[in-house]
Amino acid sequence: MALTDNTRGALFMALAMASFTANDALTKSVTPYINTGQIMFVRGIMTVVLIYIAARHFGALRPLRTLLRPIIILRCLCEVTAAVLYLTALGLIEFSNASAILQSLPLVVTLGAALFLREPVGWRRWLAIIVGFIGVLIIIRPGPEGFTPGALLVVASLAVTAARDLLTRKMYADVPSLAITVITAFVNMAVGGLLIMPFGGWQPMNFTIVSHLAGSAVLVLVGYQAIILSMRTGEISFVAPFRYTGLLWGFMIGVFFFNEKIDSYTIIGAMIVIGSGLYTFYRESLRKRSQMAKRAAATPTAATTVRPVSVTKATVPEEAGE
Repeated sequence: MALTDNTRGALFMALAMASFTANDALTKSVTPYINTGQIMFVRGIMTVVLIYIAARHFGALRPLRTLLRPIIILRCLCEVTAAVLYLTALGLIEFSNASAILQSLPLVVTLGAALFLREPVGWRRWLAIIVGFIGVLIIIRPGPEGFTPGALLVVASLAVTAARDLLTRKMYADVPSLAITVITAFVNMAVGGLLIMPFGGWQPMNFTIVSHLAGSAVLVLVGYQAIILSMRTGEISFVAPFRYTGLLWGFMIGVFFFNEKIDSYTIIGAMIVIGSGLYTFYRESLRKRSQMAKRAAATPTAATTVRPVSVTKATVPEEAGE
């Protein structure tokens, strides 16, 4: 049976989430042995090589002066900051909890788009955002001593990651996504190298550590390509909710590989976050459909505007493509 574009897009999205979650798991597995800076540096070397080969193959490389522009530089800084925060958090918090908190990213992006990009957000989506953040609080469960450092670092990385995604929406049209990924991976590697000494110095690595970091680098590349294929293959409103399959992978990896016990609070909080996110996707798809319907309704009106009788042949194809 032939798969539809939406089905293929959904499968690519599920593959992307599985790749990113497995990458996080491999990274967490080495945090007891080497510091965050060393992880970023060693994994970054491998990632840069792989992504550079892919970008060269697809003709996505661009001159350095094209990449050293304000939005790209700011995006790289957000990416690096988010990486430092999240990698540090992975050594302090259970993997399943970190995965559950990350599911609120679409809600944070929606909030940021409303506050900083002036995108319209109705009261229903505002309510969904508030409910989603309540779900995050249920997952974190701050006690009398307050939030745990690991949970705070994950939340901070969420905020910076959302800023990165908002900057991506304003990205220059002449810069391919792979070119942005190459420069971002290089900056991650360079900053990681600078952080090795402040974070405790270089530690010896055995074959297991190196292989885990190599696998992590490959999974990052697979995840990036899968999510691009997902967005290009299916309708965004259909495939975007499948990003929540990452939570299933997070829970399974936490239980079977890190021997974690997932309590009812984490499950309830995660379900609230996912439900809020799905409702946000649904409302966003309704808004976009309404906008498309208004534009479609306005097109005939524009076409019936009185024009000179002598319409040249060059005008006809232009109107047909509107």
